[in-house]
Amino acid sequence: MNVLIIGGGNMGRSFAESFLNAKILTHKQLTVIEKDHAQIQELNRMKLGQVYNDYGDYIADKDLIILAVKPQDAYSVYPKLKPYIKEKHIVLTIMAGVQITEVEQQLGTNKVVRCMPNLPCQIGLGVTGFMVSASIPQTDIDFIRKLLETTGASIQLYEEDQLNAITAISGSGPAYIFYFMDAMIRQTMEYGFSLTEASKIVEQTFLGTVELYKVNNLSCKEWIDKVASKGGTTEAALKTFTQTDVAANIQKGMDAALHRSRELSKK
Repeated sequence: MNVLIIGGGNMGRSFAESFLNAKILTHKQLTVIEKDHAQIQELNRMKLGQVYNDYGDYIADKDLIILAVKPQDAYSVYPKLKPYIKEKHIVLTIMAGVQITEVEQQLGTNKVVRCMPNLPCQIGLGVTGFMVSASIPQTDIDFIRKLLETTGASIQLYEEDQLNAITAISGSGPAYIFYFMDAMIRQTMEYGFSLTEASKIVEQTFLGTVELYKVNNLSCKEWIDKVASKGGTTEAALKTFTQTDVAANIQKGMDAALHRSRELSKK
């Protein structure tokens, strides 16, 4: 399958690098369109496929076209891309809040995949939720899943509102984790540790905890019970979290993200 990525920014470049490193695509099978001169130089330096700065007839031999551009740039991309769209083309969009029907209408196609990757996709540890148009054959869906899984885990969804939920969970999720980590790092520094020391302590605490969770079948609640002995330090912290509704506030924040994702999808 020949793949065209429109947009060589962080996510487009991450996709290109992942596809090639996994040897799912060869250099000749991958093409990138990028306008920015500095980005073009970087793409060429990294040898991430064939790079063009404009649309052209070469698009005809592509099978999958990935729209790795920001939602606000969509309306400058649609009219330039539409003349080259053929019946065989599958269009995959990572534009947050842009519904499948809009892409279908704007490009005159009924083969669209909408997906929501997250930031850790850049290091192969991401989560990508994706949904496909009904007209896309299963063999193509399987290949697209294989491509997406070069950047981490993937999950196929069957209702577009689930993509809004994925946005609120894994799409925005890294920021929630960084927020919690930042609070812990700042408090650790209050205890007399340097920024470097505090960052390493908190980083390793998160890494170790996630790995423990992955290699065992215990729930989060069961792990909490293992750490928090009665009358101990952990119990004291957890009581404060409970009294100040930390869990409820996290859930409210996720609800706010979901609500905003739904609002953006209606625009």
